[in-house]
Amino acid sequence: MHIDWAHFAPLPALAGGALIGLAAALLILGLGRVMGAAGIVGGALEVHEDEAPWRWSLIVGLVASPLIARVLWGAAAPIFAIPWPALVASGLLVGFGARLGSGCTSGHGVCGLARLSPRSFVATGVFMATAFAAVYVARHVVG
Repeated sequence: MHIDWAHFAPLPALAGGALIGLAAALLILGLGRVMGAAGIVGGALEVHEDEAPWRWSLIVGLVASPLIARVLWGAAAPIFAIPWPALVASGLLVGFGARLGSGCTSGHGVCGLARLSPRSFVATGVFMATAFAAVYVARHVVG
C-alpha cells in the first residue's frame, strides 16, 4: 500500500468528520431522527409533508456543499474512472443494499455506533469486511 504523504490532509478530514458528527447530533437531538443518507433519501421520496422540508434541505445541502467548496476554496472537481452507466448501476445497487440492510454506512456507522446499537455493530463490521475484501480482490486478484 502506498500513502501519498505529499497530499495527506488530516485537518480537513478531521473537520469534515466533526461537522458530520455535529449534524448527526443536532438531527437526533432536535428531531429525534437518525442521519442515515439512505433513510433520508428514501423518506424524501415518500409523501410526508411534515418531514419533507428537513429531508430535502439535507439532500440539497449534500449536493450543494461540494459546489460551494469548489467556488470558495478551489476544491478539485471529482474524477470518475468508470462510465456513467456503471456509476448509476453501482448507486442503485448500493441503495438496494442499504434498504436490504436496514440502513447505510452513515446510519449504522456514524449514528448506530454512537447509540451502541448491536445491529449497527454487526452491519458496520460487514460493511468493513466487504470493503477490505473488495479492495484485496481489486488490487491483488484482478489487477
